[in-house]
Amino acid sequence: MSDEEWERFLRESVTGAAQAPVEPSARDREAQGRLRERPGPPAPWRAHPAARPRRRTGWYTAGFVAALALLAVALFPQQLTGWPRGDDGAPLAAETERPRGAPGDGPRLRPTVAEPFRGSPAARWGDGGAGITVPEARATGWMDAAGVERALRQSRDFLVASSLDPRVLRGERPARAIALLNPHQEDVQRYLRTALSTAAPTPETDPLLLFSRFRPDQALPVGDVVKTRGRLAYREGKRGAVEVTADVTFVYPVTPAAGGGGPDAEVVRTIVRRSIVLSWDDPDKVVTEPGTASLVSYALDMTNGGCGEPTGYFAPPFGAAGGPSATGDPVDPYDRSAPIGGGGASARDCRAATRS
Repeated sequence: MSDEEWERFLRESVTGAAQAPVEPSARDREAQGRLRERPGPPAPWRAHPAARPRRRTGWYTAGFVAALALLAVALFPQQLTGWPRGDDGAPLAAETERPRGAPGDGPRLRPTVAEPFRGSPAARWGDGGAGITVPEARATGWMDAAGVERALRQSRDFLVASSLDPRVLRGERPARAIALLNPHQEDVQRYLRTALSTAAPTPETDPLLLFSRFRPDQALPVGDVVKTRGRLAYREGKRGAVEVTADVTFVYPVTPAAGGGGPDAEVVRTIVRRSIVLSWDDPDKVVTEPGTASLVSYALDMTNGGCGEPTGYFAPPFGAAGGPSATGDPVDPYDRSAPIGGGGASARDCRAATRS
């Protein structure tokens, strides 16, 4: 409930109580009946004026109790509604525009296998695809509103298939995501063939530029939830195409595979922010296939995903030891208020996190 709705509720509760109908008491009705039976005004010394009606307080009491209940839920949602305890708080509203600043900083609590998002702003984010906001569709470019709605839905499907599919996360081929890309876009198809077949990718052919992957013999997911926050936007692009831009942050809690993921295992959160632009082209003007989009651009920022030469997989820094250290200016991985920096998954762009 917003502040305006809360204020209106309290005001209407009190107003409704003041205007509630008042029923006379039995004694009042009896006195009024005797007055009606006597024609004309009674003698002054025998006058028996009716008692002043007593205002009932039931409506006000009910409104006041309801107001207190709502206030308690607003202040203590964890205890009353089953939401997580601690600093997690209530779920955030959907992101519809770029935030003005970074999310608030709560207690720096260590994540655990039981609570992998403990102490993280992501605890209030959406689960999986639910955290990606899709705007209302309007006729744009060569598409009517129904076509734009379909393009937006398939754009989110691409993000789910490339960065949330459990099979892709454990290193399998992202077949569903590839099927949504224009097979006639030769430069992209060449990148896909190289990135997914080489054991030694370069910064330009690293599959992490488009897909989220962990080596199953190095890192295991904690639970089955990946927290997300972001949004889609669209506009008319070249040749009347519908150009969809995605800006989404993914938070992956993982634990060392060597430990088997026991209840006391170390948990590291790999945080990845992706910016992807897809062009849903007019088939009369661009060679394409139905239900596929051309890839215009892609970039990512990541923290806790490993440093050094690219391997094609995220490499969380378990034990905070071994491997090259993060370089570059520290970054708050939860701050979505500025455009993505465009850093790739390489030693040149590996960035240290101010919080995880």
